[in-house]
Amino acid sequence: MAVIVKYVVERNGEEKMTFTSKAEADAYDKMLDMADELFELIGKSELIDDESKQEELSLFLAQNKEEILYALGAKRKPAPKKPKKVEAVENPQEDAA
Repeated sequence: MAVIVKYVVERNGEEKMTFTSKAEADAYDKMLDMADELFELIGKSELIDDESKQEELSLFLAQNKEEILYALGAKRKPAPKKPKKVEAVENPQEDAA
């Protein structure tokens, strides 16, 4: 018999997601905390009256936190990685001939 450890993220008595990794569960829980804070902030703006749309937008922003930080200038985008040059390796046997 196998023992399987599961981490369940629960909000207001409702199961939101199940993970096999504590780190993943913690990250998801943190994202939901951000979405809750964003929901309150967006609600203060009175720009979106529909609560379901407000919730969708809050989740979208929380899920795309890195891009939001780049857009706000709070974080720099990583420089694109340059492809590594492959240098020709000389064959020592050719020199001996």
